[in-house]
Amino acid sequence: MHTLRHRRAFIRNAAVVAGIAIVAVLLGVPAKAFELQDMYANDEGQVEFVLPSGNIGCIYTPEGGTSFYETWDGLAEIQCDRVQPHYVRAVLGGQDEAVILDDVGDPGCCGAEQVFHYDHVVELGPFQCLSTRKGLTCAREDGHGFFLSRASVEAR
Repeated sequence: MHTLRHRRAFIRNAAVVAGIAIVAVLLGVPAKAFELQDMYANDEGQVEFVLPSGNIGCIYTPEGGTSFYETWDGLAEIQCDRVQPHYVRAVLGGQDEAVILDDVGDPGCCGAEQVFHYDHVVELGPFQCLSTRKGLTCAREDGHGFFLSRASVEAR
């Protein structure tokens, strides 16, 4: 029993690392060892975090939304805001490509207490995000995703 539990944990962790590597290759991220970071969710399953620079902040909403927010497609969603040099929001849902919004009606980024450290990855539902000093990359396993940095905004 104890061995079976360890084997399952090893397989699960190997699958996570393999998924992260696949997304990194699809998004053109150079090969490097990144550490998996755990994030805590609020009572409704949402996860909020900010990068160490304080310039990019995100909120993950699980499939089905919350009591006060419904995602565009009813599936899980991640929204990330970049403050400087001009405010933009990247939104990635459970299907289709990411969308970049230049005219954000409710800017309120980057007050989250949870910090997503550089050179770490996090898995949030169907999404994997990578934080580096160059910026933030979030994607699904199908390769659709976005990259945000002070210098660049890209949707795929």
